[in-house]
Amino acid sequence: MPFAGKGANVVDGVKDLVVKDSKDAKKKDSKPQPTENERLRAAMAGVMERKLFTIPSFKIYGGVAGFFDFGPPGCAVKQNITQLWRQHFILEENMLEVECPAVTPEPVLKASGHVDRFTDFMVTDVVTHDCHRADHLLKAALEAVQADKEQTPEKKEEVEGLLRRIDELDAQQLGAALTAYEVKAPETKNDISPPFNFNLMFRTSIGPKGDLTGFLRPETAQGIFVNFKDLLYYNGGKLPFAAAQIGQSYRNEISPRAGLLRVREFTQAEIEHFVDPDDKSHPKFSSVEDLEPLLYSKALQKDTSKQPEAMSLKEAVKQKIIANETLAYFIGRTYLFLVQVGINPKRLRFRQHLENEMAHYAEDCWDAEIDSTYGWVECVGLADRSAFDLRAHSEASKQPLQAYVAYDKPRDVEKLVAKINKQAIGKSFKKDGKPLLEALEGMKEELKGDKGPLACARDSLSREGRCKISAGGRDFEVTTEMLEIREELQKESGKRFTPSVIEPSFGIGRILYCMFEHTYATRDGSEEKTLFKFKPAVAPLKAAVFPLVQSKELDEVARRISTKLLRAGLANTVDTTGTTIGKRYARTDELGIPFAITVDRDTLDAGDKQGTVTVRERDSTSQVRVPEDDMAELLRRLCFEDMAWKDATSKYKAQDAPSE
Repeated sequence: MPFAGKGANVVDGVKDLVVKDSKDAKKKDSKPQPTENERLRAAMAGVMERKLFTIPSFKIYGGVAGFFDFGPPGCAVKQNITQLWRQHFILEENMLEVECPAVTPEPVLKASGHVDRFTDFMVTDVVTHDCHRADHLLKAALEAVQADKEQTPEKKEEVEGLLRRIDELDAQQLGAALTAYEVKAPETKNDISPPFNFNLMFRTSIGPKGDLTGFLRPETAQGIFVNFKDLLYYNGGKLPFAAAQIGQSYRNEISPRAGLLRVREFTQAEIEHFVDPDDKSHPKFSSVEDLEPLLYSKALQKDTSKQPEAMSLKEAVKQKIIANETLAYFIGRTYLFLVQVGINPKRLRFRQHLENEMAHYAEDCWDAEIDSTYGWVECVGLADRSAFDLRAHSEASKQPLQAYVAYDKPRDVEKLVAKINKQAIGKSFKKDGKPLLEALEGMKEELKGDKGPLACARDSLSREGRCKISAGGRDFEVTTEMLEIREELQKESGKRFTPSVIEPSFGIGRILYCMFEHTYATRDGSEEKTLFKFKPAVAPLKAAVFPLVQSKELDEVARRISTKLLRAGLANTVDTTGTTIGKRYARTDELGIPFAITVDRDTLDAGDKQGTVTVRERDSTSQVRVPEDDMAELLRRLCFEDMAWKDATSKYKAQDAPSE
C-alpha cells in the first residue's frame, strides 16, 4: 500500500523504484535495490490507488500515516466480504448480532484490562524524536543476525531463543537487548531512547463538562460482554449461544508502515461463543471434522523443520492438539470463509500460540495467518478465553453475569461452603465489615476443577490461620475465628456458573489486503496488463456491458440488459465510451470484474430468432454466445458458484473476440 503522504506511491519506505533520468544511475546503484516483494507491493499499490480501491486519507493536506479511504470499488469489495462474513457466520450459525457504541466509558475498559495493559513499548530517535515500536526494531535486528551466513550456530540459537521470548520482555530487558544488538533508528541510524510504555487507545471526554473519561474502543468484543445478561435472556436462558458484532475499532499505532495491515482505524468482525466450561463439544463439528487445514502447532514450531502440517480437525481434537471441539469447529469455519473470499489455501495456516504468548487465563489460542509480501500476517485470532471476561465485568460492575443449567435429575455435589461468625466480623470491622459479610454470605463452590476463591481461602486459613478476602474495593484480613470453610454434600437440581468464551476475531482490512495480493496477476507476464482475479462474490461489480460500437440502438439494448442484471441482484456497469473493445476489457480486468457482456448487431438483427450477446470470462478470456433471455440467470449462477465457467462453455457456442 502507498504511504499516506503527499502525492506518494511509497510502500514501506521503498522510494523511487524507477529511475527516470539516466543521470541518476550512479545514485541508484548506491541505494539498496528493492526486493521482489517490494516491487510487487509497489506495482499493486499503484493499481489500487489509480483505480481508487484505496486512497491515502487527507491526501491533499499531506496525509496522516495509518489512515486510508476506500474508493468506490474498494467500498464494494469490502462490503461484499463483510456481507459474506454475516452470511457465513451470523446467519448460518443463528448468532445474535449487536451494534454497540465506539466510544466506551473508562470503567468498562478498566475492568477488561485495556486501561492498564493495552500498551506497546515505544522508543524515540534521540535526534528527530520519531517514534518506533521497540519490539519491531529488535525483531528486525534479530532476524538480520539470523540471515547472516557468517554468524555462528551458537549465536543464531541465542537469537532464536530471544525471538521466541520477545513478547514477554519487560522494559528493562527489552532495553538491554536493544543495546546488546546495537539497534538504531531505522531511517536515520541515530541512537534511540530507552523503551517506555505507550497506551494504544485514543482517549476522549464524554459530555460538555468533560468529567467522564472515555476511549475509542480498541476492539468490539467488550460491547458483547457487557450485554451478556440481556442476550442470555433474549436467548431463553439457553447455552451455548453466540453473539457477534461488525464495527470500527481504533488503535493509536506507534508507527504504522504496512498499508492496510497496520492502521489506526479498522473494521473488526468478532464472535463471542458462550459455552458451559464443562462441555465444549459442538453439535455441528462433524460438518468440518474432515477438513485438513495447515496446522502449525506448538510442537511443530519447536521442531527443527518449523513447517506446518495438514491435519484433519477430527484428529487434531483427538490428539488434544486443539483443546476442544468448539474451538476446532470455528477454525474449520474460518478456513472455509477465507478460502471462499479468495485466500489461497496453500498460503493459509493456523498457528498455535506458544506458552509465552498466551494469557494466563486462556486455555488455547490459534491465529489464522496468511502468507503475503510482508510475511505471515495474523488476520484472525481464535481463542478459548475461559471465563475471564465475564468474571472481570461481573466483579467491576457488581452484576452477576452467570448462566443456569438444569440437570435431568438432581445430583449430589461436594461443595465448599463458607460458615461465617458474624459477631467476630462485626467486632473486628464494625460497620466497615458489611461488604465482607455480603461477599461471604452464600459463597460456595464445587471441589472439582481449578481452585476458586474459597479453596484458596481454605488453604491460607489452614497454613497461616488467616486469609485475604476482597470485597467492596478493599482487602479484608479474615481469621479462623471469623470464617470456617467446610466440605458439604449437597443435592442440586442444576448449576449456576460463569460461561467460558470461545472468541474468533477477524480483521476485515487485513483479510482484504491479503486477498488483493493473492488475486493480483498480470496478463502474459506484462506489467502493463494487470488484473485482479477476484471471486465473483467478492468482485466490486459482477459484469460490464459494452455496446460494440457507438450506436443509439446498441446503447438502448445495453441499458436494457443492465436492468435485467440488476433485477437478478447483479451489480454492473455500462461502458458506452466507444473506445476499443480491448481497452474496455483491460479496464474491467483491472477492477476485477469477472464477466463482460458485448452487445452487437447479432443482438439486434435476430429476426425470428432470439437475440444473443457475447459473454467473456475474465481469467480465461474465453467467450460464449448466449441468448439474451438466458444471460441474467447464467451470470447469477456463475456469480453464486452454482455453475462453473467450463459448464457454460459446454452449453453455449464458443465465440471469437468480437471485431469492431
